[in-house]
Amino acid sequence: MQTIKLNNGVEMPQLGFGVYQIPNDQTSEAVYQAIKIGYRLIDTASVYGNEKETGEGIKRAIDEKLVTREELFVTSKLFILQAPEAKATATIGQSLEAMGLDYLDLYLIHQPYGDIYGAWRALVAAQKAGKLRAIGISNFKSAKMIEFVGLNEVKPQINQIEVNPWNQRIEDETWHQKYGVQIEAWAPFAEGRHDLFTNSVLAEIGKKYEKSVGQVVLRWLMQRGIVALAKSVRPERMAENFDIFDFELSSDDIKKITDLDMKESAFFDHDAPQQVEWFMNRMLETEK
Repeated sequence: MQTIKLNNGVEMPQLGFGVYQIPNDQTSEAVYQAIKIGYRLIDTASVYGNEKETGEGIKRAIDEKLVTREELFVTSKLFILQAPEAKATATIGQSLEAMGLDYLDLYLIHQPYGDIYGAWRALVAAQKAGKLRAIGISNFKSAKMIEFVGLNEVKPQINQIEVNPWNQRIEDETWHQKYGVQIEAWAPFAEGRHDLFTNSVLAEIGKKYEKSVGQVVLRWLMQRGIVALAKSVRPERMAENFDIFDFELSSDDIKKITDLDMKESAFFDHDAPQQVEWFMNRMLETEK
């Protein structure tokens, strides 16, 4: 497994397994199978509602000696109303308890809303206490990321953002490199939007290497130095997504993929009023 060194010296796997939208009754098995296949980066969040089941899958894999805890890189995230400092501190503890872990390898502020500075103080304190090995942010646009770096003594190690062939974030990549914040991609397949899995350009590149479109996309992210999260509940698809380290895209292939960039989200704009309104409503529902 390829690894990436973060700005605090911690190394993390470059390819990971995400559990977003996996039903609770399938999460434990999916995590276990992912670890069995070879994934070492596991990504969940408090708002996903499956931290407990994620922890159960991890425990099963460790108990069966498929892996040691030290070989895993486990991530969770803090949601909006959990952001005030005291609540953030409590939520970190709740995440650890739910997952049955003594520490997390990465913890993120999930959205760029609410008391993100209070939350950051809690994350920094937890990192200093050894409860979190790395800390970061998620869904922060480059301008907000730069502000956040400038106003905090400890800079984020990660910014987890949408990156896929339709929204390649090339300019954002330049800014993140300048400030030493590692990009981690969610939705690398754009959840199949714009017929990604049948796109003729990606399919032709895949045919050249005898690889699937999904494998081409993940390989493209690996070669850009971006951490990527893939998701599936099917072991055969998990294994396919993991099998991307035996080929390399040519510069011509990269150019063809670059030309696909629509420079817009396949999902939503975090600054759009309608989207912020949706998050605020979701936030209130989460607290009910």
